[in-house]
Amino acid sequence: MTVTVFTKPHCPQCEATKRQFTKLGVPFETVDLSENPSTLEQLTAAGFRQAPVVITPDNSWSGYRPDLIREVAKQAVAAATAPVAA
Repeated sequence: MTVTVFTKPHCPQCEATKRQFTKLGVPFETVDLSENPSTLEQLTAAGFRQAPVVITPDNSWSGYRPDLIREVAKQAVAAATAPVAA
């Protein structure tokens, strides 16, 4: 499962989101929007208006959403423990 957290500097909600993913054992990639202006433009055009923006295989949201972070963690655990098809 790929989780990407788009952040900006000095963003308490961004730090809280990353901390929660780390605490729950969910691996994620971080993209600093201040270093990627074209990505910021794309996210803004897609309707996102605040940081962080979190993109998962099944969902996306902006802001600190502990409820959705917990849901992603449950999905990550389920995916990690699912039997592999032969």
